Amino acid sequence: MTESFDMILLDTWTTPFGLAPFDKIFDAEFAPAMDQALDMALAGISKIAANPDAPTFKNTIEAQEVAETLLDQVASVFYTVAGSNSTAEREALQREFAPKISAYSSAVSSNQKLFQRIETLWSQRDVLELTAEQERVLMLTRRSFVRAGAQLIGADADRMTQIKSRLAILGTNFMQNLLADEREWFLPLAKTDLSGLPDFAIAAARAAGLEKGVDGPVVTLSRSLIVPFLQFSDRRDLREVAYKAWAARGANGGQTDNLGVVRETLSLRQERVQLLGYDSFAEFKLETEMAKTPDRVRDLLMQVWAPAKAQADADAEVFAQMMTADGVNDPLQAWDWRYYAEKRRQAEHDLDEAQLKPYLQLDQMIAAAFDCAQRLFGLSFAEVFVPLHHPDARAWEVTRNGTHLALFIGDYFAHGGKRSGAWCSAIQSQRKRPSPKAPIVINVCNFAKPVGGAPALLSFDDARTLFHEFGHALHQMLSDVSYSSVSGTSVARDFVELPSQLYEHWLEVPEVLQKFAIHAETGETMPKELLSRMLGAATFDMGFQTVEYVASALVDLSFHEGAPPADPMARQAEILAEIGMPAAIGMRHATPQFAHVFAGDGYSSAYYSYMWSEVMDADAFASFEQASGAFDPERAQALHDHILSKGGSEEAEALYLAFRGRMPDATALLKNRGLL
Repeated sequence: MTESFDMILLDTWTTPFGLAPFDKIFDAEFAPAMDQALDMALAGISKIAANPDAPTFKNTIEAQEVAETLLDQVASVFYTVAGSNSTAEREALQREFAPKISAYSSAVSSNQKLFQRIETLWSQRDVLELTAEQERVLMLTRRSFVRAGAQLIGADADRMTQIKSRLAILGTNFMQNLLADEREWFLPLAKTDLSGLPDFAIAAARAAGLEKGVDGPVVTLSRSLIVPFLQFSDRRDLREVAYKAWAARGANGGQTDNLGVVRETLSLRQERVQLLGYDSFAEFKLETEMAKTPDRVRDLLMQVWAPAKAQADADAEVFAQMMTADGVNDPLQAWDWRYYAEKRRQAEHDLDEAQLKPYLQLDQMIAAAFDCAQRLFGLSFAEVFVPLHHPDARAWEVTRNGTHLALFIGDYFAHGGKRSGAWCSAIQSQRKRPSPKAPIVINVCNFAKPVGGAPALLSFDDARTLFHEFGHALHQMLSDVSYSSVSGTSVARDFVELPSQLYEHWLEVPEVLQKFAIHAETGETMPKELLSRMLGAATFDMGFQTVEYVASALVDLSFHEGAPPADPMARQAEILAEIGMPAAIGMRHATPQFAHVFAGDGYSSAYYSYMWSEVMDADAFASFEQASGAFDPERAQALHDHILSKGGSEEAEALYLAFRGRMPDATALLKNRGLL
């Protein structure tokens, strides 16, 4: 056992809100703290398993949450820091921790004495006088043990441990390879290379150049920079260079190549579930989701695919004609699509993103998200100044009727050490037992950071991302359950996106934008006529957006439905050919950069879940519109009481039925996407 010594990471913090004292934690402390936390957690688990007293919910199930308290504390701090501000040292620690955490997990799930205590409780559940939440926690605990291999013995149990350890390493390697490719590549731009770029894109490119130590603007592989470049740059040759670099992330050969990682990951996942008696990883994964089976997932995706592809094909013909008019006689390519879509949007909707962005200030969009939460759920937000994990991050205390509810942290700007994308995490999950904890929740985004004190400006898609992640945060902050294992976003994967995607709808409520869409220079609100045009274009290019998403979801599902492919890229090409993927549209996440699926198995066989949730979020928002409007108090209360406060304390379908009274179909989704 690791020698014990005082470390801040293992202390009981007396800081404001119980937040980690980030200013006093140094990288050198993470490894010894993690080792000691793992040892202490394992000792606690062993003590539970060896308890001579008859098993009870308190001395077995509740005791497990207590045993892992310090481990959760150390891990949450480390992964918050490593995900938002990676360094070579922190990446090395991630590689070191992955097999150790996997070994701990395997040691717990294979502890037969502990599992027998859980089995005893399960067999006695009808006479234990458990609350409904306790019975669900017991069921979920037992299920997680069984699915982790607790019933395996001998060589099969040993092999399961080996597989899980290797998968943990592969997931870490995948993410670090992708981050390395994103971090290292950039394209310097001379003055003549800026043709067509609006001022905000040039400013972002100059800021990126400063970060890279380059005297001049550059294009990086940050989505907040490369997408505007592909939209506006008149230089087709440079758009091609930038797009190909973006599409090649994780597939450049050498040490950062992810294709071997993908191949081995798919093979090990299949072997893992065969040990558990399943025919495919998709069958195993979907068993606990709302969808239940791969066939139901495919049915939904193909129901949306047909109208989306038809729309995309029609759009491609228009763009090809536009290219011909420009004197370009080549076929439409993936690096052309966004450019001509933007030209068409300007022509048909008289809408220029450069005209819109000054009205979408980051601070104002944060205020809009907060204001909607106040009107819907009675929340108040007061900025507080406490040490955080990065200088760009900000924090707000969240209260209701003067009572502390949560701490919310926003980390919004892109920089070289941050992994791409946007996400929400609970640094501390809500719970009432065995000791109460208020949630500490963080949203991480990758918006372009301005220079020289200028206000940060967002695209409408950026603003939607902000609202999306804040919807996840509300799910965490409004959680009101007893046990952290079912709090907040601890729900079925194809239900977890419902609160986040539903919250996006409030960004499109005209009265919200009329209040918060304020011009950065003039201070004037967005003119109603411009607002109308912006909202009218909300479904513009939806064929493209739907096709790139559904293609990714179908590739993910197909990879996991049967025997793993010997050549994943060849199989990807086959799948896309089978569905008739338009040649000028790339997958939203091609296999070598598909972090949702290969940087861990959270969304593996489950990338479809965004669309499954969208079926519900479209129907859910329609219930507000059918009542008195977006801020209908009864609908807001129902959303709070039946979904946001419940976490995973009940089955997802039961929660939605309690909120809506029925299950939805895809009609509202297709209508919202303009695909009917």
